[in-house]
Amino acid sequence: MNPSGRCGFRPGLRGLAALLLLLMMTVGLGAALPAQATPRALLVGVSELVHQPPALWLQAPRNDVRLMREALLGQGFAADDILTLADGVPGAALPEAAQIHAALRRLLEASREGDFVLLYFSGHGTRLRDTRKRYQEPDGLAENFLAREVRGAIGTSPTLEGGLRDVDVDAWVQAFLARNVFVAAVFDTCAAASMTRGRPAAAAPAAAEDDVRWRGVPAAQLRAGPASTPAAAPAEAAPAPAAQVARARYVALFAAESHQVTPELRLPRGRRGAQPHGLLTWAFAESLARKPATWRALFDGMLALYPPVIDELAQRFPERELPSPVAEGSLDAALFANSPAPASARPVWRARRAGPELLVSAGELDGLVPQQAVQVQAVLEDGSQRTTTATVLALERDHARVALPAALAGLPGQPLWSVGPVAPPPALALRVRTDGPLPAGLALDYPAGIVKAGADAEVRLVTGGGATRLEVLDPALGRATLSVPASEPALLRRRLQALARLKWLQHLHALARDGVLEGLEVRLEAWAGERLLRDAEARQAVAAGVLPLRPQERARLHVRNSSGQSLDLVAVGIDAQGELHAVYPADAGESNRFERGTREAVAAKRFDLPWLGAPGSRLLLVATPASTHQGPRLFGAGPAYEAADVRVRGQWRAEPVRAVYAVWVDGAAAPSAAR
Repeated sequence: MNPSGRCGFRPGLRGLAALLLLLMMTVGLGAALPAQATPRALLVGVSELVHQPPALWLQAPRNDVRLMREALLGQGFAADDILTLADGVPGAALPEAAQIHAALRRLLEASREGDFVLLYFSGHGTRLRDTRKRYQEPDGLAENFLAREVRGAIGTSPTLEGGLRDVDVDAWVQAFLARNVFVAAVFDTCAAASMTRGRPAAAAPAAAEDDVRWRGVPAAQLRAGPASTPAAAPAEAAPAPAAQVARARYVALFAAESHQVTPELRLPRGRRGAQPHGLLTWAFAESLARKPATWRALFDGMLALYPPVIDELAQRFPERELPSPVAEGSLDAALFANSPAPASARPVWRARRAGPELLVSAGELDGLVPQQAVQVQAVLEDGSQRTTTATVLALERDHARVALPAALAGLPGQPLWSVGPVAPPPALALRVRTDGPLPAGLALDYPAGIVKAGADAEVRLVTGGGATRLEVLDPALGRATLSVPASEPALLRRRLQALARLKWLQHLHALARDGVLEGLEVRLEAWAGERLLRDAEARQAVAAGVLPLRPQERARLHVRNSSGQSLDLVAVGIDAQGELHAVYPADAGESNRFERGTREAVAAKRFDLPWLGAPGSRLLLVATPASTHQGPRLFGAGPAYEAADVRVRGQWRAEPVRAVYAVWVDGAAAPSAAR
């Protein structure tokens, strides 16, 4: 039997520009659904592809939707508010493209402001080139979920009948968000990117009682269907593209990265009578037993179930890259509710126990400092929690060690461990001198902070005459003076926040400025219209004459990844007025995972930088290789927004310090000032 597979279907879900590190210390008690939020769900499971050979069919999606339905009923969903489309499930409609769109339409029409919607998909995914997309990903490929009647690529320009495109999913999500509906999307499927690049499918082992199947089909292997079979009726169109809506009310869970496959197998392992399930779906349902209060707590519980299954698969399928689940969006929002406000804005990092110590997935690049006080939390299997304080013992650029507090050493079972700072480190905070209190409502991503100071201040605030004068005293932060009317306190807050982040970004660059990543190329370009005029490696852009820009020219950033690895990548800029701009990722509902590329198939993307080039403008880019089972490093660099939008990926395992690349560009500096 040929292995079929589900990969991490990464739909192009795009929205509000942001990159945040508002991480929370999770709590373990379950959250009841608010009375005003009506929860609804659409569950789609595609086991049989009727126009494709049975070797590509799956066993588990029909079981997955049953399991998800039971789990949601236990969380307070009403049976009539759960729509199910699955083959082999009594009473369910067939999971065909037109039916899926029609169900989404019914769900949208039934939803009101303040409601909650879960969109769940289980089955095959694939990737192909789609020039109709407005947003082009670095590898140029588009993701598709395969509906029951999918027909294969035709001719040299691949098209699919019976597929749900990522841009269609994006349009539906935007339509729900426009109604102020909280959208959670779960994709237990895959996109099989590595197979679409010409790698032959691995030979399948002989079928066993607990046969493992892999979700994901290369587009080139899909058949067009028998000539005698009439084409399916056109699917109901997705909503027309509209203005992008802020994704404060959005979460998505993916079974794997876009180039990985994900399995379905009998779960729980070793239990008599266990049924085939997608690994992500089974972990989702099992994690609910710990009574998570937030999406982050749910996801952490899911990841804790992965290691034994992944270890078994690694022995049986040593040639495969095994799945690393991905989560993005407002993970700190309450589970199955509708509120953009985080349960907590305090950072939290996953940790694992190693004898008398905890290994923490954060280090200097995340804002930890030596001997910093941290809070250690353990969430037990029944959902109860234990919390105490400890101190950082040892610190590296990307991880730290904390002594396991004696009060938590004897806990039963396998707790979920997390560590967070008690307070931001004062050494990294912006020091402000003022005769009165600091402005109210300051909102900053850890580790950026603002503290009152005296003679050692970096910024001075002078109030009088109906205005506040902001004076920058530290040459490293510029020498700007700004007068802000008393009627515009928000402007004063934004300027202080930008300066605090600027100080952190400079510290971040100093930690990583000499790093080299083989296969990563970062170039700064000068353009006039659609004509490339000059370009150079970003670190040499000023010395090479790319900057400063001449009239009618604009700057672009060109990132090329041929390393063979995915990258955790952050690019953020500061314009001449002190405002911050998210470059990558540009959207709150998007991970900072830059896609894997190789020498033969480079992942590349250009970013417009219309603000770069004026005096005082700056650009910072930081990148590090992604590890298959490690969370994405956000570096604490990003503009501030009111919602807690964070991205987390994979469970953490200790490993050698990874290489880190950083480049800092002064937009209109003299060549002698190039860094």
